[in-house]
Amino acid sequence: MLLWSLVVSMELSSFLRIASKRERAEVAAVCNDSIPYLYQLAGMHRYASALMATRIEQITRQVAARSRGRLQAVPRESLVKHPEIFTGVYEVPLGDYGVTP
Repeated sequence: MLLWSLVVSMELSSFLRIASKRERAEVAAVCNDSIPYLYQLAGMHRYASALMATRIEQITRQVAARSRGRLQAVPRESLVKHPEIFTGVYEVPLGDYGVTP
């Protein structure tokens, strides 16, 4: 028996385009309240560190869960230059970064 798990995700540029101003600000809170930094990541003008990419993935998952299907989580692999760094790495809860969910 073959089981498939469906992981729903979207690119950061789509997330930022669809998200409200408040939702964008909530995501920016994990990167020193810098919405321009998020747009630089979305445009691939910069790449996030592994830690920052994981934080952004977790907060976008939380924001997406409250959006009633309008938004989806942004995968951390899409935010870094070398996504293979996440191979075999498990996620750390957001609270462990000093960010309250």
